[in-house]
Amino acid sequence: MRRRLAAAALVAAAVGAWWWRRRAHRDRPGAGPAVVRGRSRSERSLDLARVGARSSGAYVAHRARRAVAPAHRREHLDQQFQLRTAEAVAEALGNMKGALMKLGQMASYLDQGLPEHVRGALADLRQDAPPMSPELAAGVLAEELGRPPAEVFADWDPVPVASASIGQVHHAVTHDGREVAVKVQYPGVDDAIRADLANVDLLFTATGMLFPGLDPAALVDELKARLVEELDYVLEADNQRLFAAYYADHPFITVPRVVDELSSRRVLTTEWADGVRFDELASWSQGERDLAGEAIYRFVFGSLYRLKAFNGDPHPGNYLFAPGGRVTFLDFGLVKRFTADEVRVFHDMIDTMVLDHDPAAFRRVIEGVGLLKAGEPFSDREVEDYFGHFYEFVLEDRVTTIDEAYASETVRQVFDLTGPHGDIMKAANVPPSFVIIQRINLGLYAVLGELRATANWRRIAEEIWPFVDGAPSTPLGEQEAAWRRRTGR
Repeated sequence: MRRRLAAAALVAAAVGAWWWRRRAHRDRPGAGPAVVRGRSRSERSLDLARVGARSSGAYVAHRARRAVAPAHRREHLDQQFQLRTAEAVAEALGNMKGALMKLGQMASYLDQGLPEHVRGALADLRQDAPPMSPELAAGVLAEELGRPPAEVFADWDPVPVASASIGQVHHAVTHDGREVAVKVQYPGVDDAIRADLANVDLLFTATGMLFPGLDPAALVDELKARLVEELDYVLEADNQRLFAAYYADHPFITVPRVVDELSSRRVLTTEWADGVRFDELASWSQGERDLAGEAIYRFVFGSLYRLKAFNGDPHPGNYLFAPGGRVTFLDFGLVKRFTADEVRVFHDMIDTMVLDHDPAAFRRVIEGVGLLKAGEPFSDREVEDYFGHFYEFVLEDRVTTIDEAYASETVRQVFDLTGPHGDIMKAANVPPSFVIIQRINLGLYAVLGELRATANWRRIAEEIWPFVDGAPSTPLGEQEAAWRRRTGR
């Protein structure tokens, strides 16, 4: 825990220093227009710098207070300090919107090893970030659709039902009586995200010093492309139509349909969806949590292998749940579409690691795609030990639980250079086709770990993999198999 918190502090300090150094550039005349909610780019830099400065001063005071406190009080003081710091960061990122707020959203669920009170302070960023004013939202909608909300809709709720890093969602009713969800983009958030990404090259150049095998240029280009795509609701609508058409009439997976005539570049209107949020699901029985976890797993990997598309933002705020494993999937801004050749590589990796259990062949596959350079001084067994972690739950035909310990270990497998696989991590690369897919390891398994989702994942996976096309192994599998027979999917 001490090492993890120290690493988090170092990352925060590095990001704060990076933003502080950008002040001079941001304050130049002509550096750019004001961004979200009237905040200039330099003011965004200063927001983080102030949080960092306050946190540093508070840390000095905390250490002094802790040094003279009785031993039984020190843990309580540590928790108070961590909570205050997390709340300050959450407030700053929530108000800033953009790419950095997305970072805070990921941090809230990424590592189950974070103290619960710290994760709790960040959790509001998942779905309840501070919203923009009703007047601003109405103004964006009028600009995009040509009329104010009161004219476009028969009923419009000015209070958003959810707000996040790029936009917020309002409930409305169309003139023909349909309930809809209307996502309105924050004015200026496009400038904010581009500002956040402007010098991300520096961050990954520095990362390359820790991971010499990493090709930062390809990684940065892919990340920028995917994040900038999120700003275009026309593209998001196209992504959502793809998933909604594929999963039409599915027995337990729902994707709301797009209302085309009420959508534009900065406004996205879709069917209204009912369901409970992730926090309420967590209070349901373990059986219901298992069903929800299975449905999410089937959606993620079924989409990847059969639709050749991956919705790359798996976090708790993007799901709505109903009993019996019924899940509605929201937010299709960060979608990666794969070529047949790219999916074939994933197939070959499963063939060699899981089905044939041939470490030498697996190594040839990952060297061929650029995950690891040929000739690195690791044995095939060492390579298998490291990469095998990411296939752990499908290696054997047995019931297993994806728990918080596994989710935390997965994060360490990606970032902890001090662990037993540190040398392989330093030598490994992330090719462009694997950048967004890494969200499975860093997002999906964190969600399933929080649910303690339990199943025979190997048998479920064999149903999903089209190159195996296994028989149904669960009640949800029976329903899905019947749907596939009926629809030809």
